[in-house]
Amino acid sequence: MYKRILDLTKLLKKKSFFLFGPRGTGKTTLIQRTLPEATVIDLLEIKTYRDYLKNPSLISEQKLKPIVVIDEVQKLPEILDEVHRLIEVQNLTFLLTGSSARKLKRGGANLLAGRAWWAELFPLTSNEIPDFDLMAYLNRGGLPAVYPSDDYVEELWAYTALYLKEEIQNEALTRKVAQFSEFLDLMALSNGEEISYQSIASDCGVSPNSIKNYIQVLEDTLVAFQLKAYTKTRKRKAISRSKLYFFDIGVTNSLAKRGEIMDGSELFGKAFEHFILLEVRAFLSYTRKNIKMCYWRSTSQFEVDLILGNQWGVEIKSAASIQDKHLKGIRALKEEGNIQNFAAVSCDRFERETHDNITIFPWKIFLRKLWNGDII
Repeated sequence: MYKRILDLTKLLKKKSFFLFGPRGTGKTTLIQRTLPEATVIDLLEIKTYRDYLKNPSLISEQKLKPIVVIDEVQKLPEILDEVHRLIEVQNLTFLLTGSSARKLKRGGANLLAGRAWWAELFPLTSNEIPDFDLMAYLNRGGLPAVYPSDDYVEELWAYTALYLKEEIQNEALTRKVAQFSEFLDLMALSNGEEISYQSIASDCGVSPNSIKNYIQVLEDTLVAFQLKAYTKTRKRKAISRSKLYFFDIGVTNSLAKRGEIMDGSELFGKAFEHFILLEVRAFLSYTRKNIKMCYWRSTSQFEVDLILGNQWGVEIKSAASIQDKHLKGIRALKEEGNIQNFAAVSCDRFERETHDNITIFPWKIFLRKLWNGDII
């Protein structure tokens, strides 16, 4: 149905890969379409999992095709020792998929020491969706089963109720189920805001250290990511706290119980910013560009929503027409002299440039240029 940007065939010509992404992002469908001839070992199948749990070296006794897929590899980290050996001895190529890197990172698993690279699959992006509808996306998000659904509210509720809360709680190994559930809802309500461990801990009735652990769980299970603060400014002191964003707008809406997002509302502005950040994040990952995403806010309350390395400072506004008042943060950052280019992404109708060389991009033009490789 959807042609995905991530090209597994191209990746696997270079190296074996770990492919991670939250459940429901389409990993299995992508593999079936692009690697129909591969040997597939699905550790979600109970019998398969039990067989390999008893004897991980069972994989070496099989007749394997040149490309081998192990689905949900985090369920059995021990199998990676055999994978390592088969890469070395038989020169096989592996695609090792998972919906959580937590057990691998924290369990001392063999991460194949340079013999396998890492890639991620994200929810659908704007240029993977024919006849992309912004308002539909801001309400539904980009999970392939959710975006086209007439019952997207139910789909998202089922996803958050049955997957996020149960699966992540299992990963967290926490007995404080009620507190963790409350934490999850609270983080959705404060999506895109600076993280205050003390404040969140007080609201959830747990310690700040517990909140740090919970946030690490969200990151390890790929459900959320931190946008770090940009602090390389001299004229104005920068805030150092990170922001937290969920991986999908629809999931955020469902957890936060937002209801329908209407054009021009305050929630529209928040969801629009979230959308642009997710598009840039997916672009950088899929094109394998090692450029750091940050945001900047000074103690004097100047703010820029997105900084890309030292190349771009980008303000994201849902306004129909960018005014000087929207560019105060950009101009303050511009005075620092660290960033090369400056832009605002908005709902403007036409691309234009200000007298001081700030480009105003309508969001459609910005994203088209981004995915064409004309921005970075």
